[in-house]
Formats: sequence, C-alpha cells, structure tokens
Amino acid sequence: MAGRTFQRHAFARVGLLGNPSDGYYGRTLSVTLRNFQATVTLEESPDLSIEPDTPDHEVFRNIEDLVESVHRRGYDGGARLVKAAIKTFADHCLSNDVALAPRNFTVRYSSSIPRQVGLAGSSAIVTATLRTLMAFFDLDIPRERQAHLVWSTETEELGITAGLQDRVAQVYEGLVYMDFAKRMVEECGHGAYESLDPQLLPTMFVAYRTEPASVSGHVHGDLRTRWERGDTDVHETLDGIAALAASGRDALLEGALAQFHSLMNTNFDLRRRIMHIDQADLTMVEAARALGASAKLTGSGGAIVGVYEGDAMMERVAQRLGMLGAPVIEAETR
Repeated sequence: MAGRTFQRHAFARVGLLGNPSDGYYGRTLSVTLRNFQATVTLEESPDLSIEPDTPDHEVFRNIEDLVESVHRRGYDGGARLVKAAIKTFADHCLSNDVALAPRNFTVRYSSSIPRQVGLAGSSAIVTATLRTLMAFFDLDIPRERQAHLVWSTETEELGITAGLQDRVAQVYEGLVYMDFAKRMVEECGHGAYESLDPQLLPTMFVAYRTEPASVSGHVHGDLRTRWERGDTDVHETLDGIAALAASGRDALLEGALAQFHSLMNTNFDLRRRIMHIDQADLTMVEAARALGASAKLTGSGGAIVGVYEGDAMMERVAQRLGMLGAPVIEAETR
C-alpha cells in the first residue's frame, strides 16, 4: 500500500557572467530559469525502486528509434543521476552520524529542461532528488552544504567535470553572486554566496539548440589541462572573466543595464580566446548581436542568453534564431 508522498523541483540555470571561471576559483553571477524544471517524487513503498522518466525507458519502436535516442540523449539517462544522489545523501548521513528511518520509497522523476545544451539539466535532477530526500526523511542540510553534495554527486560519483556554479544557483534559486576564492573553497568546501533580487535584471531571452551540444566535461577537458599546466593566457583570461561577474553585480545594483549588456558580450569574447566555440553556437551569438541584443553561452554550449530592448527586438531575435532551428523564449527569472 502506498504511503506518504513528497515532491520537490529544481529549475534550469543560466550563467550570466563569470562562467567558466567557477571551476578555477573565480566568480560568477547566475540565475535560475523558471521556464524549465526537474521534478522528483518520493512515495513510501515496500522496496526502494527508481522508475525511469518516459524518455529513459529502454523500449524502442525499432533500431532506428534506438539510434536516434542515443544520438539525442546518450547512453545514460536520469536514473543514474537519481541513484548517485541517493548514495551521496546516504554517505552524508552516515559520515555525520545521522540515523535514517528504515523506510523505503519509489522515486519518480521528470524534467522539461532541454538536455545537453548548457542549462544544467543534470544537476537539476540531482538537486531535486536531494531536496525530496531531505523532505522524506525530515532532515535539514545547510544550503552551502547541499550545493557541495550535488557537486560531489556529479564529480565524484559520476566523473562529470563541473564547477560549483550550477548547483549553487539551483539550491539557492533566483539571482546569485558567487565568489569561489581558493582559500575559502579549500578550507570550507564552498565559496561565498550572495542572493540578489532578480528584479534587478533587464529583460532577457534564451535560445537553445534542439540537438544536444558537446558534453560539459569534453568542453572543459583541454582548458583544465592548460590551466593546471600554468598557461599564462588561460589564467589571465579566466581572471578577466571572473572580474566581469563582480562588475556585473555592481552594474545591476547601480541600475547600469547598458553596462550589464556590454559585459555579457565581453564574457563571450574572452571565453572565445581560450576555448573552442561550436560553429552552431557562434552563429546564434552573432545573429543575436547583429540585431542589437547581447549574447553569450548559458553554460558549456548549446544555449545562449542575452539582453534585448523592447518587443520589436525580441520578435526579430526570435524570428532570426528560429530560422537557425533554435527556439527562443523570454527568460522567466522571477
């Protein structure tokens, strides 16, 4: 017989400024995107089971359907994220002498976040799972620790190369300024996080590719190697990118939206100096800029975010990027 049911969610994330410096003791400014979310439900049950989301079911119409599924979603779905999140949660409780009630549950998960386009869909599933486990077992974990647990789930359990930015934004929700100063991260396991009012933000659009982009770990692999090698250009550029986040925070607090618009463009230009930009992403950015909007990647690649002015510009951006096969939405950040 079914028991109590608990449900929690986590929104998609958009990196506004500073990324990808979060993985290199930098600073970022990020906001959750309420247009898309991951939802996890835990229902008390005799056994512990994980029910796959519809796209993750291992039943196909034919071999072509299987091939298309692998092309669009890879070989692994959300079940591994949920399983890893449960293990990390259990390890955390064990290491902190927290005794969990002997209760089993069935996990169901779903997500409307487009996959592998830099909107933090994977970490959203992990974040939502952790939140639901906390509710199910009536356990409170400080937010900075929650973000670290989500990060360790992906990096240590699943071997995904990732910075802390996504997890912090999704745990705190809203607009968050993050300073990942090396000393603090190494001593405390987290950075300094400041929640800001999303009302400070200008009107923004998000556009994303309908085909998956490169996996985040693949994108960052070469950059990590060069950074660890002490590449001067990489270190100086990442320092410059990190500084943009601090400048962007100040610009928003001062109402200097034109400056914020410019900083977003600069973030992309600096990133391009040290990282390969997929041609499809570059085409989206250049198309939006040609119409007067700012544009930069939201994450590792596959989606862009930018500031626009007025409905007419938004319509032109939507039409032009739509011709490139990229849906455009108004960013819901409040």
